[in-house]
Amino acid sequence: MTRPALVLFDDDVARRWRPFILTRPAGELLFGTRTLRRRAERSLGLECVGHVADPVLEDFDEAWAPPVLSMARLAQPEGFEGGAVFLLSRFAADPADLPQAPALLMSDGRVVGIRLAPGARPPDEHFFREPDARAPDLPGHELSGQLLGRSWELMSGNAERTARDLAAVGDDPLPDTVYRVGDGVVSLGRHVKLAPGVVLDTTSGPIRLDDGAQVGPFTYLVGPAYVGPGSSLLGGPFHSVSIGPHCKVHGEMEETVVLGYSNKAHDGFLGHAYVGMWVNLGALTTNSDLKNNYGPVRVWTPDGEVDTGKSKVGCFLGDHVKTAIGTMINTGTVIEAGTNIFGGMPPKYVPPFSWGDPDTAYGFDRFIATANTVMARRGIELTEPARRQLRAAWEAVRG
Repeated sequence: MTRPALVLFDDDVARRWRPFILTRPAGELLFGTRTLRRRAERSLGLECVGHVADPVLEDFDEAWAPPVLSMARLAQPEGFEGGAVFLLSRFAADPADLPQAPALLMSDGRVVGIRLAPGARPPDEHFFREPDARAPDLPGHELSGQLLGRSWELMSGNAERTARDLAAVGDDPLPDTVYRVGDGVVSLGRHVKLAPGVVLDTTSGPIRLDDGAQVGPFTYLVGPAYVGPGSSLLGGPFHSVSIGPHCKVHGEMEETVVLGYSNKAHDGFLGHAYVGMWVNLGALTTNSDLKNNYGPVRVWTPDGEVDTGKSKVGCFLGDHVKTAIGTMINTGTVIEAGTNIFGGMPPKYVPPFSWGDPDTAYGFDRFIATANTVMARRGIELTEPARRQLRAAWEAVRG
């Protein structure tokens, strides 16, 4: 029997997860040890064939991710012979059995998806934007999981999610030259390299070092923590972090998520932050994650500043952000995609594709030339569809 295809969709809430959603669908954001899309695939036992997202993302193209599907593509039968499951991208699903018949997928009274029979027409765009308000009349099927609200919940809930992800992994022996603190689990992928003197502290949670991860001298890694494939910790204290694939990080990091292919290769502090893909932080780049009065941190959103209700909130950096040497970033700062920061402390909100200050646009040709160079250094091609997507993002905010 043919399995249904899985499609993740960004509703109106997820489509306001700036600074990340301008250049990638929400399902491709890291939460715990895997992206929301990988989490859905693993929990439901289905392969994701695409995302439904803002039209500015229709040319989104990453070799390891499914495409963004237009409404016209969804209406075509190819690929949906076994029916389809549409799941809200910001729903971090727990392992679950799906209904065999058409049904609304529910969690704590909220609509988080829909199961369709083979040959059934997909929902219209209104359902994807507002699933609670536009749900068809179908039986409900309960799923367990976490429905994320604000984008900073990807940071504030990451440590707990990482610990849950690693609860069932096995413990691996360590070289005699590596020190373990605590009785928690350390899980090692293939070809992991641990320098002499590394300290892995499992007192507060487990640690997972994925395939090809490297941990350099003078590194103190505190769990719960996840280091993705091919990533390197180059020395320093790291507390409750999730580091995506092929990153190089150094200095002090606390309760921070780095999506992938990003560098913080020098000294500096990054705390309670979320960093997108293809980001490079200049030496001594440092963010504040606590106000001097210890009060709750306010963060820019597309709907205005919002009180997070949290006393520790650092910065949120979109894809392709670059910072100059010695950049100081204030508490709760949002720096949008494609921005090059230099010349001192940036304001608490920096629009997309800014050059030095919010009022100066980073010319698209200059931006894309740098992006092409950065990606080529990692052996990744900036494809023509990806160029078109970045051009569409640039034109949406700077054109």
